[in-house]
Amino acid sequence: MLTDAQLAIVKSTVPLLESGGETLTTHFYKMLMRDYPQVRPLFNRAHQASGDQPRALANGVLMYARHIDRLEELGPLAAQIINKHVAVQVLPEHYPMVGDCLLRAIREVLGAEIATDAVIDAWAAAYGQLADILIGAERQQYEAKAQAPGGWSGARNFIVSRKVAESEEITSFHFVPQDGGELLDFEPGQYIGLRMVVDGEEQRRQYSLSALLRQAGQPPQYRISVKRELGGKVSRQLHDQIHVGSVVELFPPAGEFTLAASDKPLALISGGVGITPMMSMLAAALPSGRPIHFIHAARHGGVHAFRRQLEELAARHPQLQVRFCYEQPRQGDAAPHATGLIERSLLQQWLPGNPDLDAYFVGPKSFMKAIKRQLAELGVPAAQSRYEFFGPAASLD
Repeated sequence: MLTDAQLAIVKSTVPLLESGGETLTTHFYKMLMRDYPQVRPLFNRAHQASGDQPRALANGVLMYARHIDRLEELGPLAAQIINKHVAVQVLPEHYPMVGDCLLRAIREVLGAEIATDAVIDAWAAAYGQLADILIGAERQQYEAKAQAPGGWSGARNFIVSRKVAESEEITSFHFVPQDGGELLDFEPGQYIGLRMVVDGEEQRRQYSLSALLRQAGQPPQYRISVKRELGGKVSRQLHDQIHVGSVVELFPPAGEFTLAASDKPLALISGGVGITPMMSMLAAALPSGRPIHFIHAARHGGVHAFRRQLEELAARHPQLQVRFCYEQPRQGDAAPHATGLIERSLLQQWLPGNPDLDAYFVGPKSFMKAIKRQLAELGVPAAQSRYEFFGPAASLD
């Protein structure tokens, strides 16, 4: 338990974190990767190189320090962190390693005159409190997933049963459990953790589940749909080296970005590979009969995944309307409904006149910032406007 004096010290460091938090967390990551190589698989190197991971951690540390005496006001941040940890299997033994490097980084970046022993002690107590909260919540999730029907603990071997090119960039992988057992159900919008070795190094990633397929006479299958990233080690390995019959290790599904029960009109808005969680949400929502507006943005038809499937679903379900916007359509593309970027006027045209709807959107960060702003301008309540990040948790504000 933090003392009142320690609470005051942590809160007094907020201005320092606001001005230099990213420098501190960048130094922290370098130290952690160097001194504790066993945690390297838990972190995406590309996100570190781009600065996304340090920025997300700086934002999280800042939010924690700001709300150290009223943690209930952290909102969805804690759930995001817990689910990301569960997806890649962060364990209690990892926390002391992170804590050691965080405290050393505070001392080395801020200097001993500012990061006094009292400051370090206060932050050690604060980090210990946070670690206990996260460890306890993650333990509950691990136990629940292991005990649920079709559930498991840690890594489980799966066989690739199908590999389907959905576009020039996105390929779907269907997985059946090697042990022939049942599969843990998942909430539409959740992702699954994957572990593999690439160039002699263990890597862990999270990929949205685009479907759980149950067909008569066939074993249940998970489906993920992965974009081949130019510098992505794991995505390139999946596209180039993983084929039907390959065995991969998967962790149980996780994620808090899920489709809530509702009878309001539903808007599913995606950009690029952000379409993947929307496909599982759509499959879950269709039987309800609620009006659904599926809006997808792509660069051009060649990189548009699931178009034919969506059009076939719209033909069978009158309550589903699909709209596609191509930024730069190519000659020979099937015609989109609009070209350029999705603007507020398009959303106003494609969505119901009454803004009392549930909106879910996923895509590149710039895309999501624009959609969030446009939905707010159209009057969609903030509590009914939900989004998910691919990569480290961050903010659109």
